[in-house]
Amino acid sequence: MNHAEKLAAIRGLMKQQDIDAYIIPSSDPHISEYLPDHYKCVAWASGFTGSAGTLAITQSFAGLWTDSRYFVQAREQLAGTGYELVKLTVQTAPEYANWLAENLPSEAVVAFDDRLVSESLAKAIRNPLLSAGMDVWEGIDFLTSIWFDRPALPKKSVYFLAETLTGEATESKLNRLRAEMAKSRAIAHLISSLDDVAWLLNMRGSDVLCNPVALAFVLVTADRAVLFIDREKLSSKDRTSLEASGVQVSDYGRVEDTLNQLPGTSFLLDSRRTCSRLYKLMAGKEIVEKTNPTTHFKAVKNEVEIAHTRNTMLKDGVALTKFFKWLTETVDKETISEVSLAERLRQFRAEQDGFVGESFDTIAGYRAHGALPHYKATAASNDTLQPNGLLLVDSGGQYRTGTTDITRVVSLGNATDAERVDYTLVLRGMIEGCAAIFPKGTRGYQIDAITRKPLWDELRNYGHGTGHGVGFFLNVHEGPHTFNAAAVDVPIESGMITSIEPGLYREGEYGIRIENLVLSMLHTDTLFGQFMAFETLTLCYIDTLLIDKSLLDSKHIDWLNAYHATVYAKLAPYLDEGEKHWLAKKTAAI
Repeated sequence: MNHAEKLAAIRGLMKQQDIDAYIIPSSDPHISEYLPDHYKCVAWASGFTGSAGTLAITQSFAGLWTDSRYFVQAREQLAGTGYELVKLTVQTAPEYANWLAENLPSEAVVAFDDRLVSESLAKAIRNPLLSAGMDVWEGIDFLTSIWFDRPALPKKSVYFLAETLTGEATESKLNRLRAEMAKSRAIAHLISSLDDVAWLLNMRGSDVLCNPVALAFVLVTADRAVLFIDREKLSSKDRTSLEASGVQVSDYGRVEDTLNQLPGTSFLLDSRRTCSRLYKLMAGKEIVEKTNPTTHFKAVKNEVEIAHTRNTMLKDGVALTKFFKWLTETVDKETISEVSLAERLRQFRAEQDGFVGESFDTIAGYRAHGALPHYKATAASNDTLQPNGLLLVDSGGQYRTGTTDITRVVSLGNATDAERVDYTLVLRGMIEGCAAIFPKGTRGYQIDAITRKPLWDELRNYGHGTGHGVGFFLNVHEGPHTFNAAAVDVPIESGMITSIEPGLYREGEYGIRIENLVLSMLHTDTLFGQFMAFETLTLCYIDTLLIDKSLLDSKHIDWLNAYHATVYAKLAPYLDEGEKHWLAKKTAAI
């Protein structure tokens, strides 16, 4: 079936059951951002492959609601499918629910699969629809019966990391978690989010592309912990090791029955990271609504993780140096496309010890494609590079010793004055963010504003957040903290690793984004309290050929020169003479 035929099939099932609207979210029972193939429902139904988008289908209209990162991509991918792009005004907001409430008649029936939405999202969908007099049917799965070649759930084995890598044993993590549960007077806690499960058990897998996680749930009580997972993914040695750590193993599909049979009255659940179906199994019992404690724990890296991450940045910096040297010296001699570029970057990373894979699909956007923040080259869009114009490369690596994420923009030749101005303003914003000194207790939205101000001053802005948390050999997007405009009430703590990545995008022309990862740390004590600062972790040169120096203050120039001196000093011992000479020129003081 093509996408128009799939849409017709869904509408046929809706008509059979007298359902007026059907919602298909981009998620799985673990409320994941990146999905195993089995749960890529939006992509299967509509052809849209972005990581954030929701389909809402009626008999007369079918729309994809997504945010500004994907507007151009969505328009291209939805052509001829029967779906139309609907632009979100607030990122992640369920604006489709309000649209349905306003456009459907009273007493209409709206349905969705409650395995694929968090309880928090389900509530946000229900409220406007119920207020409008409509019925909401949850637990409706229309896709399984018509998705004939649906991929099976992944079966690859998991593996466990030694304490020498993680800095903390599973027993210790369970003890910390139980202490938090006791503070909340909760007798049990269900963890659905895959990165939380992986962190708690020091377990990694490969069920989701680029994210070293495995499909699993964990139930923790005062006296036991149960891992719900496909048993075939565990060796007998793994099961023995888990049992020694106080963790029992149960079948992945047993989680619902187990929750139904749990005694007691007080359960700690994170409604944003628990699917609605599992959440509702606790109906009638007292629910302690709280962010998973493990989400906070894993966001604050311990000294072992920090030390490994610094070493990982060296490896990644060496790979990036070799890559950019190859690129700049080869672009006018060989045919290089956006796809082959990404493949070559992966090869350079793969030469580094401990490399496991990419931390997300490389964004290699040449010229106008650079204006698409989450662009991924396809056979149809794949541009060939020429020795002119701007190239944006946003990429990252998964290493056994950490996760990286970096964006750089380079000029392949003939940069314009307008490109230099935009580039320098973005660089100025990135430096302001990285160099910020701020009181303890500062929230991410304050760092977001500091970073944006150089662009705001020139009446420019960007539609995505300034930064996200990054895991330790885990998901490249990690909560609970974030640097964006939303008033997320999570203070920046010492040990958090976050990206700082301002950008500027001119649709149809070019895009600019410059990104470093930073480690938050205590800076100093004063009469006015404690102040914090960032240590820049990323080690890669920033293209100075694009800088309009007149737009930088001395503090920006000093920061850039000091950063480049550090990049050269740390990477040079791992480079050959030709690479050292090349990097010395790229990191020369301006």
